[in-house]
Amino acid sequence: MSQATISFRIDSEDKKRFEKFCDDTGMNVSVAINMFIKAVLRDSRLPFAVESRIPNETTVAAIREGEEMLKDPKTRRFKSVDELFEELETE
Repeated sequence: MSQATISFRIDSEDKKRFEKFCDDTGMNVSVAINMFIKAVLRDSRLPFAVESRIPNETTVAAIREGEEMLKDPKTRRFKSVDELFEELETE
């Protein structure tokens, strides 16, 4: 199997902390990075969730709608979730 080199930039403090983590777990950085790559290739996905904290357009619209409903005194209020579901079942 031929070998290749990957070079990338990382914050120097992050590098030191990662090297310490690897040392504490009995491996080196190269082994850890290779484990990451093998996991990605094996599962065809990143081995952790990648999420955006920014809501999408649908969520933003729903939040705005909810905020407007809270301001409107005509908005039906429920004392409990059960009361809400009872109302929904009768519709």
